[in-house]
Parts: sequence; structure tokens; C-alpha cells
Amino acid sequence: MKTLRDFELFLHTADSGSLSAAARRLDITPAAASVALKRLEAEVGVPLFLRSTRSVRLTDEGRVFLEHCRQAMQLLADGRQAALTGSAALRGVLQISLPSDLGRNLLLPWLDEFHALHPQLTLRLLFSDRPADIYRQPVDLALRYGSLPDSALVALPVAPENRRILCASPAYIERHGMPRRPEELAEHNCLCFLLGDYVHDRWRFFRGGQELSVQVAGNRISDDGEVARRWAVAGQGIAYKSALDATEDLAAGRLVRLCAQWTGEPVPLNLLCADRRQISPVVKALREFLSERCKRVLAVLEGIEPG
Repeated sequence: MKTLRDFELFLHTADSGSLSAAARRLDITPAAASVALKRLEAEVGVPLFLRSTRSVRLTDEGRVFLEHCRQAMQLLADGRQAALTGSAALRGVLQISLPSDLGRNLLLPWLDEFHALHPQLTLRLLFSDRPADIYRQPVDLALRYGSLPDSALVALPVAPENRRILCASPAYIERHGMPRRPEELAEHNCLCFLLGDYVHDRWRFFRGGQELSVQVAGNRISDDGEVARRWAVAGQGIAYKSALDATEDLAAGRLVRLCAQWTGEPVPLNLLCADRRQISPVVKALREFLSERCKRVLAVLEGIEPG
């Protein structure tokens, strides 16, 4: 459906403020994206964006159309979800272990939306950054970053392309300067994360075929991702955060992305369960729902200018 694809392009462009970023998100050329946007404006009958050589921004008419377009796309997504899960209402108890930072700041409101779509569900949530033992804990599912801690677990990808990014607050950068290369992190206070008994103080970066591993140190270490994020926002040091955790702070200007020409290490987000027989219609619907929202967040990151 060409018109549906044009609506998606319009939404991604509005969210990122960049036509080229929206084109990359949809895997089309910038030229094709420009043609599609002009086609949509012709169909709607009003200009939706004001364009310059460096940016695009919504017109007044575009802002009005944006809200209606969001509602229409949500209705289509809900219809698709209903078709995937069948006509029977989703019900039962859904017990999930969630990471601290991502769980409180993104997943909690998303799960509220999911529950509103399926009000016969009961949600039971546990927040922790420690590896989830779903054999012992009273949970059915765990959302976790990184590779499988147990090869016997079943992993359903939610955000397979997610990576870590370097970030710090404008206040920290003003006081201590901005590192331009990962090697310069040795001169900065780095906020390290505790994984069990292991301090994650060796940060990896990639550019082209080159891989760089940097030993970092700092005066603050925590096993809670939310604490590390708060320290970074408060100007206490440089964080190496999952892009999903940091994008809202980057978009709001509370954090600035550093060394953006280097790619951080992969931290795919997976939905884990102990047995494939647990992949019920509820689990399938949840995975689809969360995957779509993670894609939206990561698309916004593409349009944020690095420091």
C-alpha cells in the first residue's frame, strides 16, 4: 500500500526532523523519500513541511495532520494486532521481570498502553538489572539486554539492533570538556555498571573494520541502570548507556551524545522465557507491541545531532 508507506515516512520525518533519517529507517533512498513526501502533500492538498538544505519542520497544517495520522496508524496497528492474536480476548496473569532504567522510564507507560488494549490481563512486574532466574523467580518472562545468560532459555528479539552510546550532560561537558575519541575517556570520570560481581569498565567501540577497547574508571559504580542515568543527567560523569535508555534524555537536551562517529557495543533487547510452549498469543502480542515502540525510539535517535 503506497499511501500507507507514505504515512509511515511522514511520521518518521516528523519524529526525527530529518527526511534522510526517515529514509534510512524505511530503507529507501532520500530521493525516493522526497518523491513520496511530495506525493502525500499532493494528496492531502497542503504543504506538510517547510524544507531547507539541512532540516525539515512541520507547517501548521502538518502539525494538525500529524495527530490524525498518528491516530490512523494506531488504529491500523491495533487491527493488525487483533488479526494476529485472533478474535479471543487476551486474558490471564502476565508476570514479567524488567530492567530498572528501561522498565521505569519506557516500558512501564508502554505496558499501561498494552493493558488498555487488553484489559482482561493482569500484569505482575518485577524490576531488577540482575540476570533473571526465571526457573526460580515468580515470573514467566524477562526482558533483558545482551546475549543469553542461559543457552536453555528461549529468546524472542525485541530490539536486536540496539547498541550502547556514550553520553554526558551539558554541565559535565562545560566543566570537563568533550572527548572526541574513545581513547580520551581515560581523562574523564566514567560511570560504570556492576553486572553481578563484575564491573563493566572496559568499553568497546567500532568504526569500519576497527574495534577499540578502552579501560575506563570513575568514582561512581552502580548495579542499577536508573542510578547511572541519573548520575549522568546530574553531570557526575560519562555514561555508556543503551540507546533505548538514553534517547529521551538526548532528545530533551539533558544528555549529549559523544564520539558518535564510533559505534558502541551491541546490547540487543530480548524477551526471554524458559520453554517455547510459553509463547502464547499474549506473549506474541506483547513482543510485537514492544518491538514496534522500540523501533520508534531508535528512529528518533537517528535524527538527534551528536555533540
